[in-house]
Amino acid sequence: MMVRPLAARKFWFSPKACFGAGSLINVVFMFSHVVVFWTKPDLADATEQLLAGAEKYLKPCPGVLHYHCGKMASSHRDVVDQSYQVALNLVFEDKAAQDAYQDHPLHVEFVEKVFKPNCERVVVYDFED
Repeated sequence: MMVRPLAARKFWFSPKACFGAGSLINVVFMFSHVVVFWTKPDLADATEQLLAGAEKYLKPCPGVLHYHCGKMASSHRDVVDQSYQVALNLVFEDKAAQDAYQDHPLHVEFVEKVFKPNCERVVVYDFED
């Protein structure tokens, strides 16, 4: 979980807080954007192109607090989906920051130059607290 600099933190005052009357409690909000990619099977280097493109175009996007992109990890557990090739996990401060990311020129360029040529399917999971 990302902790914001003090100036950017949102505080909540509660006279009945666990830490005693009048305590300030740090409330950190997060918006997670998880993207699962299935690459085109006829493109031998599609996975590597996708990973490199995400690093180049998505990692530096404004508003991204946490970036994690990688290949599917194999597992012996039946419950783990092993049909995809690449997954991306981005964390933003809130939905508004993620919405701005969707329209950012770097994200748009990633979709056009990397995603569309290399992927046949994508599933997105967005969630917040």
